[in-house]
Amino acid sequence: MMSSTKSFPPATGENTPEPVAAYDIRTPDSHSVPLVFASPHSGRDYPPEFVAGARLDPVALRRSEDGFVDDLFAAAPEYGAPLLRALFPRAFIDANREPFELDQEMFSDPLPGYVNTESSRVAAGLGTIAKVVSSGQDIYPRKLTFAEAAERIDSYYRPYHKALETLITDTKRKFGYCVVVDCHSMPSIGGPLDPDAGRGRAEFIIGDCFGSACAPYITDAIERVIRGCGYAVARNKPFAGGFTTRHYGQPRDGVHTVQIEINRALYMDEINIRKNDNFDRVAAQMTDVVAALARLTAQDLAAE
Repeated sequence: MMSSTKSFPPATGENTPEPVAAYDIRTPDSHSVPLVFASPHSGRDYPPEFVAGARLDPVALRRSEDGFVDDLFAAAPEYGAPLLRALFPRAFIDANREPFELDQEMFSDPLPGYVNTESSRVAAGLGTIAKVVSSGQDIYPRKLTFAEAAERIDSYYRPYHKALETLITDTKRKFGYCVVVDCHSMPSIGGPLDPDAGRGRAEFIIGDCFGSACAPYITDAIERVIRGCGYAVARNKPFAGGFTTRHYGQPRDGVHTVQIEINRALYMDEINIRKNDNFDRVAAQMTDVVAALARLTAQDLAAE
């Protein structure tokens, strides 16, 4: 297992916290398939000073997590594919955003001109440094400084993406192409800031940026296996893919990226952030998805 350890300095400059790992990689004994699985939102290692400085209690902060998604896809290394996991929580910094999607209203000092302050994610309070948790509650009782944001980006966001880039490069070098599966979960009902606010969601949503980020053959294979488990599956609405899917999904360059969103009510208690009695069943079904993708061959993809 590989890891990257970085420290997060407190805003006050007082006390030095213990270093916190940014990510780890569950590696197979042999990287035998052109697959990379990634879980950017299941991290649950909360810096104590972040929790102490938030206006929300720890459970409320955790409701922004894609809880236990890394466990749902834990079998990936058994099928020859690495699994990259962000260990830091999404409420602290979001690895599925541009590096600098920030809300000026959250900061006490002016943001540099290169910062994207106008994206729809920022408007929803869910930029690289989120203003709110998924329920719409504010995280911070004070304004942050840009230096705090930059430190999180340098210490957590960049190491995670460097690790993902390395996995993609190594996979392409070995197989000639790479398939990235970005693994997520979603609240069962649209939140107050979502386009589907108050409405129930499909059990799975597969996002490939409307076909631009991944060969249809791969997306079709994922959907076929999930539908075969008896689930309702939607494509690209309301989630077509985040930064990872858009940025890394370049089929013409041999990188296919697809995002899987799992309805949290299927496998967990969304309020108390606990696995429910159906968790093992869903995990076994996600293992079937991994196995189906592992069976794809370079010849299959080349035919597309």
